[in-house]
Amino acid sequence: MAGGFVDAGNLKRAHLYEYKITGYFIFACIVAALGGSLFGYDLGVSGGVTSMDDFLVEFFPDVYRRKHAHLRETDYCKYDDQVLTLFTSSLYFAALVSTFGASYVTRSRGRRASILVGAVSFFTGALVNAFAKNITMLIIGRCFLGAGIGFSNQAVPLYLSEMAPAKVRGAVNQLFQLTTCLGILVANFINYGTEKIHPWGWRLSLGLATVPATIMFVGGIFLPETPNSLVEQGKLEEARIVLEKVRGTTRVDAEFADLVDASNEARAIKHPFRNLLARKNRPQFIIGALAIPAFQQLTGMNSILFYAPVLFQSLGFSNDASLFSSVITNAALVVGALISMALIAVTITLALKFGEGKPIPKGIGIFLVIAICLFVLAYGRSWGPLGWLVPSELFPLEMRSAGQSVVVCVNMIFTALIAQCFLISLCHLKYGIFLLFGGLIFIMSAFIFFFLPETKQVPIEEVYLLWQNHWFWKRIVGPGPSSASQV
Repeated sequence: MAGGFVDAGNLKRAHLYEYKITGYFIFACIVAALGGSLFGYDLGVSGGVTSMDDFLVEFFPDVYRRKHAHLRETDYCKYDDQVLTLFTSSLYFAALVSTFGASYVTRSRGRRASILVGAVSFFTGALVNAFAKNITMLIIGRCFLGAGIGFSNQAVPLYLSEMAPAKVRGAVNQLFQLTTCLGILVANFINYGTEKIHPWGWRLSLGLATVPATIMFVGGIFLPETPNSLVEQGKLEEARIVLEKVRGTTRVDAEFADLVDASNEARAIKHPFRNLLARKNRPQFIIGALAIPAFQQLTGMNSILFYAPVLFQSLGFSNDASLFSSVITNAALVVGALISMALIAVTITLALKFGEGKPIPKGIGIFLVIAICLFVLAYGRSWGPLGWLVPSELFPLEMRSAGQSVVVCVNMIFTALIAQCFLISLCHLKYGIFLLFGGLIFIMSAFIFFFLPETKQVPIEEVYLLWQNHWFWKRIVGPGPSSASQV
């Protein structure tokens, strides 16, 4: 995902770092990564539930009548209802607000504390949704779910990046994307089964979100705090002990010294959010906090994850077929590959064959599922995991929690906008919406190639040195830390 034309060799003590992969380290990373399953389960379950007849009859009868009036037709506007889309998007509006509270907890109480708070809030939201009697209860439940995602998405990528040795940090941080994808896939299988349970199957789909939340909370009780966070809180002895345990060696002097140095610099920063705007932090703010999280959503991927069953039904699939097609699509996300041009194939097919008020031919339906799967595979190999990994490792310790909060906030703003606007855009732009996403992917990929330096195998506390050697950013940050202004 990164290009950047930069020499990463001018680092400080990275060559002195030692580590072994230990069972303690593996346990900590797997448990923390379960935070992705909360995000993934909701991504997968919400679109399926909004396509279920029992759910629509109880809360959105107008949509139900419109759906069945055009059941076998390719009507782009079947699900164009702003309150229905608010059911999906309200979670992400809540997440973007809660992430700023998560920033305070993550910095002052630790990454583990935010993970636990996120699990409790998500559990509460799942219960409220499962027993909802009206739209107000649904939205309240979604807001609790959103707060849970805001806390977990703020803390988990940081936790994984800080626990992992530099040489395996990318692979470890992709555990977050993996558990997100698995959560999506499991949710789709559950939707496929519960859709046949009348009239309360949708309640089971929403209520089963308590399972990943419970697992994450119980596991989180036994999680160690990251050495970086412990040093930041002044618990140096405990930080050294944890660092030795996760690295599997007592020879951690160089890495521990870097952590202490970073912490000392962090203590001098009284206003971490304001410091994001300092000249020396301009690259991290523009690329990590603004561009990448926005770009990840502008690929259009989440429009497919949210509304895969709805989308397939809009294109003339039966209810069972649409849910099963959604399962296939999200299974592809778990496997991962690099083929983004599939969106163009979808666009051409929709332009030629849909919107005519006729059922789709079976062959074209199969082609659409395959094309969307190829796009999903591409996302699972690129923007999906790296959209969370890269921002989490760009920020120095003194503003890492604040930076990650902005990352989650921007991500959730664009996620909410996509969730709220996709169905109405599908109604009015028709196949053009996919052409728009395809053009954005080309522009965004070019931006990343030219402006993001490669961070692979660079220690997290030395990533800031890359900007000083980058062909473009060195003109802004200057040759060294001494030339950067503080805010």
